[in-house]
Amino acid sequence: MNGWLAVAAANGFIAVAAGAFAAHGLEGRIDAHALEIFETGARYQMYHAIAIGLAALAYRSDAASTAGIAAAFFFSGIVLFSGSLYLLALTGARALGFVTPFGGLAFLVGWAVLGVAAFKIGQ
Repeated sequence: MNGWLAVAAANGFIAVAAGAFAAHGLEGRIDAHALEIFETGARYQMYHAIAIGLAALAYRSDAASTAGIAAAFFFSGIVLFSGSLYLLALTGARALGFVTPFGGLAFLVGWAVLGVAAFKIGQ
């Protein structure tokens, strides 16, 4: 559990830093659409940092292995979804756009698996 909680904390930190960077470091340096893309990446990174934290809490129960799988999907989603959006916004490399949906799919799978873990708690 402590490992996933640390991953959650690190991703929450990075998401706040990315949001601040977007607001104070990127404004005026990239166009409004690219800035919106970057901010979307930061927002979804924060949502899923919190989701990893939830999975870490569920890790202390009968659902430990399932919660660990959910956390891994959430983390993979952050790397693929948010990471591709950060790079797309900063570089303009549209080819990175093909990666983003795989990150979204990883988020969806993570939520579904966390739902399964919820049913395993206390059984």
